[in-house]
Amino acid sequence: MAELALEPSRIDLHGEPYFYRVAGRGSLILLLHGMAGSSATWDPVISRLSGHHRILAPDLLGHGRSAKPRGDYSIGAYTNLIRDLLAALGEQRATIVGHSLGGGIAMQFAYQYPEVTERLVLVSSGGLGREVHPVLRAAALPGADLVLPWLSVAATRSIGVAVKALGRVGFRASSDLGQAWQSFSSFEEPNARRAFLHTVRGIVDLSGQRVSATGKLYLAADVPTMIVWGNRDPLILIEHAYRAQKAIAGSRLEIFPGAGHYPYLDDPERFAAILLDFMRTTISRSTDRAFLGNRLRSQRNTAAE
Repeated sequence: MAELALEPSRIDLHGEPYFYRVAGRGSLILLLHGMAGSSATWDPVISRLSGHHRILAPDLLGHGRSAKPRGDYSIGAYTNLIRDLLAALGEQRATIVGHSLGGGIAMQFAYQYPEVTERLVLVSSGGLGREVHPVLRAAALPGADLVLPWLSVAATRSIGVAVKALGRVGFRASSDLGQAWQSFSSFEEPNARRAFLHTVRGIVDLSGQRVSATGKLYLAADVPTMIVWGNRDPLILIEHAYRAQKAIAGSRLEIFPGAGHYPYLDDPERFAAILLDFMRTTISRSTDRAFLGNRLRSQRNTAAE
């Protein structure tokens, strides 16, 4: 199937511009990209899904063509902006698909706005354990802001240098390497560098990921959930996928053999197929805040026994 190159649309939220890609008709699938990425990373998937569902893929705050202000780059801030985007576009409910950073946002969104979340799909998701690649931990070091400009120059002017450097830290000649190269290229823009550092330092320190959703995964037990991972992910180990499946009762786990951190790019055909199958074979439940309150009280009482 031919891939689509979708030109992003613009909307202003809170006085700042945000860009998003939209295609198709039917029930909504919201695609949230990873750190230092953009909505364009989903193009091969959008082209395969838009004949069946309505697809919305935003450039997250500080990413792509969206606003990169000085301000809050916490998971909560990302989540609230996604809520505002959906409301501004008149969207009532969605299946939330999040990759890497987007996975952490998706989990937070499902927790904060259960009445909007039809299903949850976590793809190589952050927020499921402390372990993370040293490349991300290094961004928490003082002076990282001085290194990023060099990486952007290496990526845009000396591809061979960038490829060799990435190969030394475990990135293969695959989607992992291509996406890392594109991410480093984006750091040539000072505002993009600043947004990246604010984001990564908000969720990672020298010991690894410090923002975790594992203690709240029981809240997703009534939300149809699928977990997708590549068994050769160099950034976030596959063990996180197994932990999440164990913690979310009834969740579905799909492992992509030979794939890295971007299984939806390593095999977009299979990714689209399993997502469409997940949509067909699960029933979204209407979860309101009263239900959430009951679940929270139930967990509290269980812990007290």
